[in-house]
Amino acid sequence: MKTEQTGAEGTRPPLASEGGGRRDRLAMWSAGISFRLKVAIVWGVIFLIILGFLSVSGFDFGWMADNVGFIAAGLKYTLIIAISGIVLAIILALLGALGRLSRNPIAYGVSGFYTSFFRGTPLIVQMFLLYLALPQIGLNITDKFSWVPSQLADILTLEAVVVGILALGLNYGAYMTEIFRAGIQSVGHGQGEAADALGMGYKLKMRRVVLPQAFRVIIPPTGNEFIAMMKDTALVSFLGITAASAEIFRRGQLVGKADFKNLEAYLVVAGLYWALTAVFTFFQSRLERRISKGYVRQGPEPTRGSKKRDEETAKFVQGSASGGSGGGGAMVQMPPPKPTDQGGPDGG
Repeated sequence: MKTEQTGAEGTRPPLASEGGGRRDRLAMWSAGISFRLKVAIVWGVIFLIILGFLSVSGFDFGWMADNVGFIAAGLKYTLIIAISGIVLAIILALLGALGRLSRNPIAYGVSGFYTSFFRGTPLIVQMFLLYLALPQIGLNITDKFSWVPSQLADILTLEAVVVGILALGLNYGAYMTEIFRAGIQSVGHGQGEAADALGMGYKLKMRRVVLPQAFRVIIPPTGNEFIAMMKDTALVSFLGITAASAEIFRRGQLVGKADFKNLEAYLVVAGLYWALTAVFTFFQSRLERRISKGYVRQGPEPTRGSKKRDEETAKFVQGSASGGSGGGGAMVQMPPPKPTDQGGPDGG
């Protein structure tokens, strides 16, 4: 019986083991390179392709370098709006979650209406309602009721930055209400029952027992919401914010329109938002790792003897594999386990 087949010219086709050997050698060579270095190489290639595309497209890199400082000056106002908005959102989300878990019909109804309205309407619409509708409401009330102070319209006329903070806080607070509710419900019922058995009231139980454990579940998605909020600060520019207190996107708009370099300006804005997101993503991962230390289950530390046996086994397998030819199916024999200190392999 023939074991090989020849082609039309009498040449033997390559065996599958030869191709497998090349793949094995490539895999062994690649194994010496760290995974992080491989990812860095991939990112570097992608950046080179993007830079090549931009250079061919005729982007003015000189203009971008000259105006990146002016656009980056808006980082201060971007962070002010985002941080103030997330603080307001956390307060509203906590109150909304407690209301959703309450058996009080008033608290449950108010929190339900709040989450339904602000999750059911677009954020940009909410901004214009606060920016344009509130002053009109103040004027109508003062015209209809003479006893209402005329300063009500001035009080309800808010600056664009304040409106942005309020709208972001109200909108994200509605979404984060469900995050806080799920975090509170993730705490076991036995914790609350134990607090009740110790005579703790509702406020003391939530402050000392339930919320500290719930924050471990709440913090990671809250960090994601904050990163998303930083990018949504660009919507404040649609309210006609002044150049003195303009955030990143508004500054990019102003300088891009002035010099007819809109694409270059938006590219700088995108890079700044990307860098800002990368920085806060790094700190978020560090925070998540820190708060999960006491909850991550780790295996036992290997003993000195087990470490030595593992090293000997790895050397034996590596030597046997490298001694094979062309990635063929060489059999590797594992060394027998060493007897234990009790006198025999069965511990007798």
